[in-house]
Amino acid sequence: MSIFSRFKTLKKTSVKEWDREHLKPVVLSSICTGEKTAGFEDEAGHFHAVMLVRGPEDLKAFAGEYGIDPDSIQIRY
Repeated sequence: MSIFSRFKTLKKTSVKEWDREHLKPVVLSSICTGEKTAGFEDEAGHFHAVMLVRGPEDLKAFAGEYGIDPDSIQIRY
């Protein structure tokens, strides 16, 4: 068994903390290329990217990692 196969079986049990008062979860989607990036937007409208979203699995992973309901994530174009 290689060392890398062992890391694949480890699961994260803790939810990452984020400022729920001042940040909201957002997915930015390019109207040209369709590329999607998940992250957080602050009150001033600045976007803080967290991860690239390639499909529904990545969006679910982002929501699970930060304890967010996937239906509450806004999509911006």
